[in-house]
Amino acid sequence: MTPPRLSIWQIVQMNIGFLGLQFSFGLQQSNMSPIYSYLGADEAALPLLALAGPVTGLLVQPIVGAMSDRTTSRWGRRTPYFFIGAMLCSLCLLVMPYSSALWMAASLLWILDAANNITMEPYRAYVSDRLPKDQHALGYLTQSAFTGLAQTLSYLAPSIMVWMGMNKDAVGGNHIPQITQVAFIIGALLSASTAPMPLPSHSYLFCHSRRRPWTQRTAKTTRHPVLHTTYGVSLL
Repeated sequence: MTPPRLSIWQIVQMNIGFLGLQFSFGLQQSNMSPIYSYLGADEAALPLLALAGPVTGLLVQPIVGAMSDRTTSRWGRRTPYFFIGAMLCSLCLLVMPYSSALWMAASLLWILDAANNITMEPYRAYVSDRLPKDQHALGYLTQSAFTGLAQTLSYLAPSIMVWMGMNKDAVGGNHIPQITQVAFIIGALLSASTAPMPLPSHSYLFCHSRRRPWTQRTAKTTRHPVLHTTYGVSLL
């Protein structure tokens, strides 16, 4: 069944979670090597410590993508993965700049990268779920725009903190600059606030309010399997 066409504003709302996701990616790409250095990592070890990103992308994305394709739940096919990944990402971003040892930061990076990839692949597939074929290009373009915006903001975040009056030389007890800590806190809040919320769909609630077999309930009430997801930022 062909999904209904959405307005440009609805497509933007549908993809706003990419803002938090890509802000997280940008933070780790621009800050993890300095964080490792502040915690005493040897320069020769930095490439090995950075393996979390490519390895988790290689393993997690195809597995989670295949799982989400086969998921049927009261919260939809993709939304549980968006939500779980975003919440894990937020927790890791909150704790990361307060790491007390190198092993702690490295472990958090593996969890953070896995969480980002849990969110990433279902979000890419979500465009084809929610939009008719002639709007796919616009959907992917919107995700690309959020990617560029979020990555740019994440790289600029520490500098913006300095421009706003924060002391660039102030550091925490673990020698990590306070501007970096604030940037990660912003990333955690952004990731959590733009994540889709796993609420039951209207069609699911309607079906389960009737005392009939599941096959009979779905035959008359289910329209499209993925179009009734409720978001934290909007109701589409």
